[in-house]
Amino acid sequence: MYFDMTYLIYVLPPLLISIWASAHVKSTYAKYNRVANRRGYTAAMVARRILDDNGLQSIRLERVSGELTDHYDPSAGVIRLSDSTYNSTSVGALGVAAHECGHAVQHEVGYFPMKIRSAIIPITQLGSSLAMPLALIGIVMGFPLLTEIGILLFCAVVVFQLVTLPVEFNASRRAMKTLEQDLILEQDELQGARRVLTAAALTYVAALLVALGNLLRLLALRDRRNGRR
Repeated sequence: MYFDMTYLIYVLPPLLISIWASAHVKSTYAKYNRVANRRGYTAAMVARRILDDNGLQSIRLERVSGELTDHYDPSAGVIRLSDSTYNSTSVGALGVAAHECGHAVQHEVGYFPMKIRSAIIPITQLGSSLAMPLALIGIVMGFPLLTEIGILLFCAVVVFQLVTLPVEFNASRRAMKTLEQDLILEQDELQGARRVLTAAALTYVAALLVALGNLLRLLALRDRRNGRR
């Protein structure tokens, strides 16, 4: 990895924020994963109920190993809940499960930011693997065209992270609204679920900051290289 002071200026600060956000979501989840909901619902029960109430009986629930590895897979039509979530009765687990159901509902109703994110996934995957090497090789070896291609590909990564924010925030709002309106959690329990989802949202904000930091670094390196000519 090409390294100089631009890394310390543009990348390290958001990277430290990202590390903090990751630790914060884990500690917050651990705290509210010890608080059981009074009605005794498991996360899987709540997820199934939310899906069925929204006419999504075709969406399957599966269990996946790990902690906080929960996700919605639209291509397979399945919500995967982690070992730490699936059978848990904690308010944190119920918040996470409801959030993933929020993504399934977004997909069903054609939520526009989700459509954009899905559409740019192929170029984002390409950008994630090739953008940085191409740009840095172009800068070091003096190939401007290669540098610009790498930067353009990395812009797709930044756009993906940017579009992810409304998708995640909206899924959390849907989750909290459902947990409250369907009387799944009581008012004090809702606070715990909200704190877990807020902490999770911060990780996506941090990911965007890291992506922006890396893009700014590439632009600074390119401009410095061009200034030497």
